[in-house]
Amino acid sequence: MNATGHNEHIRDERREQDARPGAVWAVIASDIGPLLLAATDAGLVTVVFHATDAVRDKALERLGSRLGTEPVEDPAAPLLAEPIRQFRAYFAGERRDFELPLDWSLISGFNRQVLRELAAGVPFGTVVGYGDLARRVGQPGAAQAVGMAMGANPLPVVVPCHRVVESDGGIGGFGGGLETKRQLLALEGVLPEPLF
Repeated sequence: MNATGHNEHIRDERREQDARPGAVWAVIASDIGPLLLAATDAGLVTVVFHATDAVRDKALERLGSRLGTEPVEDPAAPLLAEPIRQFRAYFAGERRDFELPLDWSLISGFNRQVLRELAAGVPFGTVVGYGDLARRVGQPGAAQAVGMAMGANPLPVVVPCHRVVESDGGIGGFGGGLETKRQLLALEGVLPEPLF
């Protein structure tokens, strides 16, 4: 291909990229309330708890500024079909693990390292302490930083920050609220179902 043909090819690719939305999103119902799921071509990029209109709008504004493109609502988007199917199966008790491509672009450095270890190494129905997770990534004194990484997790449930608890048996904090954390741990059989 000559230089002119090569440049035209690059322009065509850019035009195709510009024509595609940078991210698509939908809100789905779940046992823990409405969840906003957003995906890019790279994979699921964020999950937002308690996705009421106000929470949704704020999350989408933040996501748009981080990605540099306005996310488009499209519940029927092929990029969201599998995430929606797997979330429904998880809440129905029919799925233990998510098998989805993930877009890690919203998180980097230590936080990404910790969240990747969590996703790979803490299976359904188990929990890990903040300090244990810090040791797993070679930072034994960084339990508090692990807690910060959990709070910054853009992909809760899929990257199971609800499975990280205090070493003394306390439930620890949770960005989606402690009741949501309890519900997720009960769904996975770690905690008893609440009586009421």
